[in-house]
Amino acid sequence: QVQLEESGGGLVQAGGSLRLSCAASGRTFANYGMGWFRQAPGKEREFVAAVSRLGGTPSYADSVKGRFTISRDNAKNTLYLQMNSLKPDDTAVYTCAATLPRFAFTVPTTAASFGTWGQGTQVTVSS
Repeated sequence: QVQLEESGGGLVQAGGSLRLSCAASGRTFANYGMGWFRQAPGKEREFVAAVSRLGGTPSYADSVKGRFTISRDNAKNTLYLQMNSLKPDDTAVYTCAATLPRFAFTVPTTAASFGTWGQGTQVTVSS
């Protein structure tokens, strides 16, 4: 099973940018589709973005389209989330996740399609 560790969170002003990283270890990172989810205080966890094990066209939540970019570097075993034009509503704990094997070639948007999760990194956007 792959292990995941996020980094790059922090405090940023509205309109600013952050890049989150998710370092994978253990099993072969390139075998997994990957995604980002977030959970704000008092709210349900929500899908942010996903990319298949082959890369290709990612999937994004409507709320982040045009502002966030998911990418992966299989040589570095790392998943990224570039977040631009951040808004206070983007404040949440961001968690990366690896898909279950049968979803590796897809870009799932539901949490049930992911089998391994990181611990999360806090992103706070001030107004």
